[in-house]
Formats: sequence, C-alpha cells, structure tokens
Amino acid sequence: MEIRSIGGVQAQGRTVTGYAAIFNTETDLGEFRERIAPGAFSRSLDSRRNIRALYDHDSGAVLGTTQAHTLELREDAKGLHFSLELPDTTAGRDVAELVKRGDVAGCSFGFRIAPNGDKWEQRSGVAIRTLIDVDLAEITLTADPAYRDTEIALRSMGYCQRFQDSRKLWLETCT
Repeated sequence: MEIRSIGGVQAQGRTVTGYAAIFNTETDLGEFRERIAPGAFSRSLDSRRNIRALYDHDSGAVLGTTQAHTLELREDAKGLHFSLELPDTTAGRDVAELVKRGDVAGCSFGFRIAPNGDKWEQRSGVAIRTLIDVDLAEITLTADPAYRDTEIALRSMGYCQRFQDSRKLWLETCT
C-alpha cells in the first residue's frame, strides 16, 4: 500500500474537516515527483467500499469509517475533501486536542494503484508520476505529510516510508 500526506485540517467541536489529497500539486518523493489527477479517487468513492479514518496509519486508532457514516469523503475541484466526526474515545479526544493545538495539522491517504492507474513521464530529466486511478483504503490524520498542500482543521501532517518494491510507497501529505 502507498501513502501520501497533506496538511490544513480544521475542527469544529468534534468534527474535523480538510483535504486528504490536493489535485495537480507535485511533491518530491526522492527518486521521482508525483501529482494526483482530478478524479483519481472517483472509482473508490463510487464503489461504496468501507474507507477508514486513522490516526498516523495505526489500524488500532480508528477515528471513523464511511460504512458507519462517521467519515464523509468527496472529490471537488481542489481535491479529496473529508469530514470526520471524532469518536469519544481516548484516540478521538487525543486527536481533537492535537488538532486544536496545531500539533497535528495534516492528512495522508493509503492506497494501491489500480491497473493502469498511473502515468509516468520525463520532464527535464526528472521522472513524474501522475496518479489517475487509485484504490483508496484509508485517510489518516498526521503531523508529518509528504504533500504539504493537504489540509485539516484540528490539524495533521504525514511521512513517507519506502518499501523494498519501489512502486510501493507509504506517503503522507499535509499542508
């Protein structure tokens, strides 16, 4: 699974909103640059599969799900917008406080590339990957994002971790 992160989260009470991904913004992933095309999440959202909201990609810190209607996701002209109703749990209360303080200000998302879901090109000797169609598994609130343009309110950022297979990345994006 690959991960990407973004920042700019906001909170109103126990509801956190923001962007888990921003379209048409490039980020440097070391060996290549990457951008997300508008519509990259459409198939995943239309499939009505259960997508989870986590804290720092920790499956033990579930904050909401689309199946339980505690996580709402939609694509708009800017990117992948989310609205998350935080649970009254230790993790939910901790995340709410961290977002209010600004310690967690970004988002990330975990995904797999669908068949033919990415496009590669060279620009001035730099490899550019465009995500066209992804299987979205999760969004995450984080403090260390890969994409600095993401947004949350009750904020978070993400990180990037490379696996042995160079096409399998785990990145986080925040603003």
